[in-house]
Amino acid sequence: MSTHIDGHAGQQAIAAMLAFGTDTMFTLNGGHVWPLYEAARDQGMRVVDTRHEQTATFAAEAYAKLTRKPGLAALTAGPGITNGVSAVTSAWFNGSPLVVMGGRAPAMRWGSGSLQEFDHVPVMQSITKSAATVTDAAQAGAMVHAAARLALTAHRGPTFLDFPLDVFGPSAGDIPDVGTIGAAAPDDDAIAKLAALIAGAERPAFIVGGDVYWDGAWEALRAAAENLRVPCFFNGLGRGLLPADHELAFLRTRGLLKARADLVVVLGTPLDFRLGFGRFGGAQVAHVVDAESQRAHHVDVPTVVGDFNKVLRGLANYTGARADHETWIGELRAAEEKGRAADALLLAANDAPIKPSRIYGELARRMERDAVVICDGGDFASYAGKFVEVFQPGCWLDTGPYGCLGNGPGYAIAARVVRPSSQIVLLLGDGAAGFSLMDVDSMVRHKLPVVMVVGNNGMWGLEKHPMQAIYGWDVACDLQPGLHYDDVVKALGGAGETISDPSQIGPALDRAFASGVPYMVNVLTDPTDVYPRTSNLG
Repeated sequence: MSTHIDGHAGQQAIAAMLAFGTDTMFTLNGGHVWPLYEAARDQGMRVVDTRHEQTATFAAEAYAKLTRKPGLAALTAGPGITNGVSAVTSAWFNGSPLVVMGGRAPAMRWGSGSLQEFDHVPVMQSITKSAATVTDAAQAGAMVHAAARLALTAHRGPTFLDFPLDVFGPSAGDIPDVGTIGAAAPDDDAIAKLAALIAGAERPAFIVGGDVYWDGAWEALRAAAENLRVPCFFNGLGRGLLPADHELAFLRTRGLLKARADLVVVLGTPLDFRLGFGRFGGAQVAHVVDAESQRAHHVDVPTVVGDFNKVLRGLANYTGARADHETWIGELRAAEEKGRAADALLLAANDAPIKPSRIYGELARRMERDAVVICDGGDFASYAGKFVEVFQPGCWLDTGPYGCLGNGPGYAIAARVVRPSSQIVLLLGDGAAGFSLMDVDSMVRHKLPVVMVVGNNGMWGLEKHPMQAIYGWDVACDLQPGLHYDDVVKALGGAGETISDPSQIGPALDRAFASGVPYMVNVLTDPTDVYPRTSNLG
């Protein structure tokens, strides 16, 4: 079945996205994409504009992360699209279903030097699942439908279409029905073997990543973990799939995991630099992925491929013989509580200059269970990963393995659009703040209140401290000490303050949460504080 649309290519394109439930477009105005705006206006799609195309694209990716629907970014031709490239690449690494629609110089004059004439498709092909130009107006809706469907198909990721100006003339076309987007069916024997392997291990563990979230499989995860009695650790969008206060959820004991586990089952995240490239001391490793493209080739490990709901339900239904895992769970729980007690001292410390940990102690007392936490930065964001507990799915948005800074304001804009009644907390390093802080203007214009916290140590700490350790010197690592980023926010129509006294962090956060506007708490932190980093560049 299909729906016939009597309208130009832009009308077809927007109708196709609305069919998938995508109700918001993120953009920066450019004449090449005005027909898309016309269609959005006609069909009731919300348009949120930003000050930079990277922010618009990051916002569209965050919309996808928060709704599990395809995000939509509309970017004008030439520099509009190339400005979005880093954010599209982040979506590629994150496996986020993002549809990017670009403008394009008219085909009838191609090669004549039209404004912003540039062939985007070869640039976009290496960072998207598909990239193409709409050349037949009657096929525009069908092509957008196919792009959105592909973006949502495991393994998820961004797709790209550009529209020459002369494709927007009078036309009509058909849009296929959305239908069911099914994931690969896993092999039942492979699931049975994995279940037996887990049941027979003495000290198994799950490391849970974002693809479990994308499949909406958090209830199946809980059932599998509880049936097989497996402790769970979390990466990226995996955080919150079990609430942080669940008996099998662990945050502070990764060192013990690496030292003591005899089986590590990695669910829905790559065996990359974040996970020691798939090596966990002497533990056996198994991998569960949503598509063959995600199978690791640098290590030889048992791998199950398919829909996470089906894989995890298979594990949840296991009834065979099993080892007793309670001693192992008790060992981890004791270590977790010991770590929690040690953290409590850090989180309450009254040191001056302020340690980043104190900021997270104050935040923890104020954040509700459905607060959306967004990380944009190096060391300061890393402390968030160490201290922030997440209780619900889709409440933790970090940069992901590509590590592109500047995602924060775009993510926050989308979070406030999608979750109008939740707390939205944006955690920024002072280096990261420099990438996209002008988009506070976008928050103000669209009435999107966000609580922003800057850990301001006057440096690129992620680079300065390691350079000092390796070379004994550093270069290009220093920022202006004590810079009042809150004054920038105020100048753009928001509010904020600078804090140097640890006793004032809490009251400042209270004012921020109560303000109803974009509000920055700019905290001057100890420049000698070194994050205890163990990972490397790979």
